[in-house]
Amino acid sequence: MAPHPRPERPPERPGSPRLAAVLVLLYPMGEGLHFVLTRRTESLGVHSGQISLPGGRCEGAESLSRTALRETEEEIGVRCDSVELLGELTPLYVPPSDYLIYPRVGACSARPALRPAPSEVAEIIEAPLSLLLDDSIKGTENITRYGQPFTIAYYHIGGHKVWGATAIMLSELEWRLRAALAE
Repeated sequence: MAPHPRPERPPERPGSPRLAAVLVLLYPMGEGLHFVLTRRTESLGVHSGQISLPGGRCEGAESLSRTALRETEEEIGVRCDSVELLGELTPLYVPPSDYLIYPRVGACSARPALRPAPSEVAEIIEAPLSLLLDDSIKGTENITRYGQPFTIAYYHIGGHKVWGATAIMLSELEWRLRAALAE
């Protein structure tokens, strides 16, 4: 799902990128593990209406892991102390918003009560983790963004096209799962 090469911040761009962290939240539901995505409200700037992992901007000197947990609690109501952090995925630079996103992976021991923050989350999407291993949910599409044509790769999850940074992070998780299952 990631473009080759992965996006990097242009060295001539002034200042530093804004820092953010997101959480791939895993939890048991039914016969397996699930994860949660959100559809952002239409009032959230450059990424309005897009499908994302819970997370957001780092505040002050807080750690990136703390950011991921705090933002998850603010956006979908999952208490920070109910999540065990399991690891990290590769940081990802997002050119349109000038964010450097640090993905974290965490788990709850039971399905959490999910309560979307109406100002940020238009919809919560729960998906089985095993869905990432299903090649039939993957596709590509030609789009125009910022006046430029792009071919995007996406996952079709919960009736939505999950593309961009979220798809790139889920793709890394998918390949880590595939490697673990092959052992």
